[in-house]
This record gives sequence, structure tokens and C-alpha cells, in this order.
Amino acid sequence: MKTSVFLGALTAAGMMAGAASAATLDDVQARGSLKCGANSGLTGFAAPDANGRWEGFDVAVCRAVAAAVLGDPEAVEFVPTTPKTRFTALASGEVDILSRNTTWTLTRDVDLKFTFAGVNYYDGQGFIVPKALGVSSAKELDGATVCIQTGTTTELNLADFFRTNNISYEPVPIETNAEAQQQYLAGACDTYTTDASGLAATRASFETPTDHAILPEIISKEPLGPLVRHGDDEWADIVRWTLNALIAAEEFGITSTNIEELSNGTDNPEINRILGTEGTMGEMLGLEADWAMKAIMANGNYGEIFEKNIGESTPIGLARGLNAQWKDGGLLYAPPFR
Repeated sequence: MKTSVFLGALTAAGMMAGAASAATLDDVQARGSLKCGANSGLTGFAAPDANGRWEGFDVAVCRAVAAAVLGDPEAVEFVPTTPKTRFTALASGEVDILSRNTTWTLTRDVDLKFTFAGVNYYDGQGFIVPKALGVSSAKELDGATVCIQTGTTTELNLADFFRTNNISYEPVPIETNAEAQQQYLAGACDTYTTDASGLAATRASFETPTDHAILPEIISKEPLGPLVRHGDDEWADIVRWTLNALIAAEEFGITSTNIEELSNGTDNPEINRILGTEGTMGEMLGLEADWAMKAIMANGNYGEIFEKNIGESTPIGLARGLNAQWKDGGLLYAPPFR
């Protein structure tokens, strides 16, 4: 484990965080586009389609922010980042927001001086293995070679899990999901470990997905969400409440098909405040009154985004689980719009 190198990179990124911290909204509006740090390629979450247009669950967050701020969900420049480059890209001002399956931790929040705007996916670290390996539990991986992305929380989680269970492993360091997939399929490692959602996305891209099993153990908590730099609370508020608008829209039944009708006014004051027909929410954020309506119209509400990109009807096949609305037994909960 190259822990010292990893921590050194974190410290360097943290020192740069003050370099481009203020007035992000002004910069984005003057530029006319949002710079979004994205995964370099993870099916269902962030990847360009056959026409080069970026699509995915995390991509939708950036399109919603662009719609809220600029009135145009297409006014986004997607900047591919790796686990090693993502924090430097955000701290240096190369991107305005990072939306690429990044875990909210104390170190990243405090030491690196980033602000997490919320959680858009509650995840946990898992393992994928070829079924031919004959393994049904991660506790059976004693002596296994493990493909693992450097510069991620999965490194320490992996070490903790194997140490706790008194088993050994040999790490095979890789930098991107694409490299991990290549190495894993080539047999360079017995198993690949990362967030369970990422494993599902990776398996879906295999030629024969059914030849591979995701083991039942979830060995960590991985709250994933968009983040921005410390020092610009106005921008952090915009990103945070845009995400909240997507979550609240699902709770209140605001969808891509009925939003225009609801924007004419309803008997529910919370819906009216979200859509800008009552109150001064937009003014408080320095945006137009219909900022949240535009954000929701960009991709639909949280549930629509989930089902379109990674839901059970897609090749990724993820159930809502912890990512269901709080009223349905999940953890999704938007603070009140009031």
C-alpha cells in the first residue's frame, strides 16, 4: 500500500484548495458553462455515449446544476478525472464541481478543505470474482490477488477487512476502472474491490456478466456525493439545494411529465416553493425564481434519474435499497424548502 504517497497527494490538494475558492457562481455565469469533474468512464454513472454525449447518474447532477444556474443543462464541460487527479482538479479550479462517486470522509471534508453538498448514493465496498474461482464469501479470499484503485478509500478499507479476518492478500494497484476491468478479466487479479455500485456497473459491461459474482459482504460505508471547494458558501448552497430539489421532487410527486402543470400553482405550498411560484428561494440563492424547476426538468426527479441510469430495468440492475425515499424505508431525505 502506498499510503504515504496517497496522503502526500491529499495534503498537496488541500494546500491548493484556497487558490480558487471564491465567487464560483460569478465565474460560471461569466464563462457560460459549468466545468464538471467526472469519472473517466463508469457505465451508468458517468461515460460518453456513442455520440460523445456524457450520460449517467452522476452526470445528471451536473446537468441539473447547469440548468439551475445557466438555464441550460447542456452548458456543461465534462472533465474526466481519476482517483488520483480528481482532488487536484477541484482544488486548483480546473473544475467547479466534482460529481464522480466520491466518498464523504472527515479527511476530505476538513483536511482537503472540500465541502460535500450531500449524498446522492449510499454505497458500500464489495468484491467481484469469477464464478469459476468457486468463492462464495470474501472471507474465503485468503492469499488472493486484489485489483484496487490507488488514491481511494477502498485501500484502507481492504487492509482493515483482511486484518480483522486474519487473512492475507496481494494488492494489484490500478488507477482507473477501465484498467481494473482489463486486469481483472485478464486474470491479473483474483478479485476486484470497489464500491458495490461500481462493481455492478463494471460487470454490466462484461461480455458475459453472468460468469461473475458480486460477493455478499459489504465492508464499509461509502456515502457518495458531489463536492465543491471550501470558502464559497454561496456556491456550496446552490449545489446542495439543487441536489435537494431532485430528492424533494420525487417525494412530492414532481416529475418530468407533470412539472409544467404543477408550475401553474398547487394547493401544496412546499411544491409551490420548490417550483418558484411562492416565496423567494431563488432570490436567496442568487438565482431565478424557477431555478429548481429548471434543475428538475433537466433529467427528471431523483427517482427518474436513478431508474433511467442504474435502476433494476437497466443492465446495471441496482435496487433502490438505502437510496429509497425515507418514507419507503430508505435514507433519502431532503430538508424542508421553507
